[in-house]
Amino acid sequence: MKIIYLLILFVIVALAQIFVPTQMILGSEDVINSGVVYKFKTRPIDPTDPFRGKYITLQYEMNHFNTADSSYVVGEEIYIYLKNDEEGFAEVSDISKTPLETKRDYVTARVTYYYKGKVNFQLPFNTFYMEETKAYDAELAYAKANRDSLPNNVYALVYVKDDQVVLKDVLIDDIPIQEYVEK
Repeated sequence: MKIIYLLILFVIVALAQIFVPTQMILGSEDVINSGVVYKFKTRPIDPTDPFRGKYITLQYEMNHFNTADSSYVVGEEIYIYLKNDEEGFAEVSDISKTPLETKRDYVTARVTYYYKGKVNFQLPFNTFYMEETKAYDAELAYAKANRDSLPNNVYALVYVKDDQVVLKDVLIDDIPIQEYVEK
């Protein structure tokens, strides 16, 4: 009798281990398939420490917003409401400490700095994971392309749906970075 209970418990644990990752994958796929795509312009990063492990660290031009509210605190979670500019790149339309009653797309971020009406924040999708063999070449290509004086040549493709975001790709000259490093 005890063996039956152990077998049932084993089956339940095994199913849970399959169910949880599957739900995470399906959730990300749903965001990509039915979410709104935004292009976030990246900016150069410190060339001495741009790469940790098997991912590229991304920094974005869109990292601050001017506001009259002086009560923002470093480390505080805030809501960044998005819109696309004329060229199709993401920009901040508004920020808030609490969710606004609106249907606009938003991402949550953390306040990194506040000074004289300027709130700096860090977006939650600042790491792009890559295949191990291409990671170093991608790091070099990303750093070089960001130093070029060409506007809009490096950007991240991010899908937003409800309160979920998925960083799908990093593009250099409109080519996915994994393909770019193969050239």
